[in-house]
Amino acid sequence: MLVAHGKTHTGLVRKINEDSLFYDAARGVFIVADGMGGHSAGEVASQLAIETVQGFLERTHECDDCTWPYGLDPALSLNANRLSTAIKLANRRIFKASEARDAYSGMGTTTVALLAENEIACFSGVGDSRIYSYLDGRLEQLTRDHSWAAEVLAHDPTLTPEALAKNPMRHVLTHVLGARDQAPVVVTTRTLRDGEMLLLCSDGLHGSVSDAAIAQTLGATTDVIEVVDRLLALALAAGGSDNVTALVLRYQV
Repeated sequence: MLVAHGKTHTGLVRKINEDSLFYDAARGVFIVADGMGGHSAGEVASQLAIETVQGFLERTHECDDCTWPYGLDPALSLNANRLSTAIKLANRRIFKASEARDAYSGMGTTTVALLAENEIACFSGVGDSRIYSYLDGRLEQLTRDHSWAAEVLAHDPTLTPEALAKNPMRHVLTHVLGARDQAPVVVTTRTLRDGEMLLLCSDGLHGSVSDAAIAQTLGATTDVIEVVDRLLALALAAGGSDNVTALVLRYQV
């Protein structure tokens, strides 16, 4: 069984919240998106991502006659194919919307999404929003950031995140939904374990709250509502310079 709770906050500096989230524990659908772009375009992009991913997963739930515009990958399970297609459709929809209106030109959004059925979870991420796993005192980042800093660290193991902390390129994203007509979508499948907690969050959380503090908060209580409230409070206490979103789910047998 999955229990979940999520919340988003504008923060203490920005006037518009460009983060969006959706979750349906009964259907096992969990999505967080962090939009970017001029004016309200970031908000539009994140909402389009949420609507498209959620909509496709809803349409293909227990559906024997579905349209698969990108085909089926035989190496993936049905749910993994559903998730992959949903994210690709979201990318195409955002990209077309950005081309159709000057006000939306250049908009995009990071997205992390997870689809769970019983103890099997499929997940994917584009951009620098993240999915973490927490169990038995150990925090693990499940998704890989699509950012300049992450790419540099991956290619030079002698560097550390601290060495790049002041580099002006550190926050530049290498992939987001909507920036190009195609986006890199990699779906990973994981078997959930009893008591495991998963956190889907925007960089407004992980960019201002350390992994150690996140782990301590996830380990302090099994109440997902309390965990989310504490995580948002930590981000706001750190200055709240960005929109912040946290979606926490707990799997129990």
